[in-house]
Amino acid sequence: MSRIPTPATIMAAPEASRESLEAVNSLLGSVPNLFRIVANSPQTLEGYLGLNGALSNGSLDARTRERIALAVAEINGCNYCLAAHQYLGSNLAGLSAAEIEANRRGTSSDEKAAAAVSFAVSIVNNRGKVSDRDVGAVRAAGYSDAEIVEIVGHVALNTLTNYVNEVLGTEIDFPAVDALAA
Repeated sequence: MSRIPTPATIMAAPEASRESLEAVNSLLGSVPNLFRIVANSPQTLEGYLGLNGALSNGSLDARTRERIALAVAEINGCNYCLAAHQYLGSNLAGLSAAEIEANRRGTSSDEKAAAAVSFAVSIVNNRGKVSDRDVGAVRAAGYSDAEIVEIVGHVALNTLTNYVNEVLGTEIDFPAVDALAA
């Protein structure tokens, strides 16, 4: 059970969040618990949706974005995001089960994607204090300066949702996923 109320419907959410939740419903066909619990703060919902939308229109493809989300969720121990991104990675981004497991372990079977995932892992593990070597490795894999900044943005976006879900105890409404063995 979540630590704060999760509005059961769009109409139960604060009025200032309803339009955003309607947009989520139109896009996804439902409103996952993450969006509904964040709707308790219309400003946080607006900020989350704004950053998510902007980054979705960036240079990184959906597969790379999901790979990063899986790696970050695994490190941060967010079961909600692991379940959500395993579902999205498989069903929307077309990632294989083996690729999803590799992503959760901080790598990828795709050499270029492995560099992005590894860089994201370094950002999380080092709380942003990455080395010149880390930046050089992602650049050498073919990522532009803009894409490097986008990777940082995706780490921040996913860390936000990981923390929201862990702090608030968001109830998982995706097929559950077990954490990987240490």
